[in-house]
Amino acid sequence: MQVILGVIFHFIGGFASGSFYIPYKKVKGWSWESYWIVGGVFSWLIVPPLAAYLTIPGFGDIIAATDGKIILLTYFFGVLWGIGGLTYGLGVRYLGVSLGSSIILGLCSVFGALIPSVYYNFNPIPGKDSFSDMVGSSWGQMVLIGLVVCVIGIIICGKAGGMKEKDLIAEGKGDPSNKEYKLGLGLTVSIISGILSACFAFGIDAGKDMAHQANEVWKTTHAGAGEFLFQNNVTYVVILWGGLTTNLIWCMLLNFRNKTFGDYTNKKTPLLANYIFSAMAGITWFLQFFFYGMGESKLGNGASSWILHMAFIILIANAWGLVLKEWSGVKRKTLVTILAGIGIIILSVLIVGYGNSIK
Repeated sequence: MQVILGVIFHFIGGFASGSFYIPYKKVKGWSWESYWIVGGVFSWLIVPPLAAYLTIPGFGDIIAATDGKIILLTYFFGVLWGIGGLTYGLGVRYLGVSLGSSIILGLCSVFGALIPSVYYNFNPIPGKDSFSDMVGSSWGQMVLIGLVVCVIGIIICGKAGGMKEKDLIAEGKGDPSNKEYKLGLGLTVSIISGILSACFAFGIDAGKDMAHQANEVWKTTHAGAGEFLFQNNVTYVVILWGGLTTNLIWCMLLNFRNKTFGDYTNKKTPLLANYIFSAMAGITWFLQFFFYGMGESKLGNGASSWILHMAFIILIANAWGLVLKEWSGVKRKTLVTILAGIGIIILSVLIVGYGNSIK
């Protein structure tokens, strides 16, 4: 029953993540940087402490009592993840929800399982598996196979993106779903995002002491209770401070460079609707990790939870891609190619998840 609940929670979180960008498409007359940071304020500043307040008594005291090095490391991973989140938005902007999400999340899922082991190879920590440990073990070899499969899937998706571009040019059409479609730039930022977005998982691991403390408080006040579903909510507050820092600096720079500070008060645009849709996007985005934490507490395996979470997001994002007709106007061969690439990425995610499950 615990496993089933864990999978359900991860599906809900995946649905939220795969859907969060949709409200942004309803924003009118604002530049990308303006609606992205407005949504981000809700995602990273307003909602996380509110969720922690509602679920963890004295969450502020837990943060204040935590060792400064742990706070700093958790925040640092949040900053790196923030760059990944920023480029995620750009990847979806230039490639569309379907193609952009598939490439980014495929890389994110695999690197989230691989990068820590490379780090531990140079900085051994008792109880942590290094890259050498992976190469010499059956579970590690399975994870590495998953990495290779993921790269193959990403190459195929990139090929499909090129085919899409040629199909639309041949038909004399622009992209009916994404007027900003740019394959080369989109692939570049998607690769960067896929690697750095994995740092959120590292931030959760770095801030585990805070989550454990929240769990202990829960058990003390609820005698006989099991694992606390919302224990990670306190860790999210610190990680997302880092994400806010990165995105706020970049979006303010873009506002300055593009002279778009006026967006926030431009009465020629539907201001109230723009703020509401941006807020909806931001809140929906945060819900992915709210339910991720619940799923992880039920499954009890961080790496496998991360992989499962990524798999559901890829599925939902591509379902939205079909609904939004991002692949309309292309030849059947192009459509088959992107579906094959997505299928291979999902397969790679499952292979990596299986590898971690037999660890």
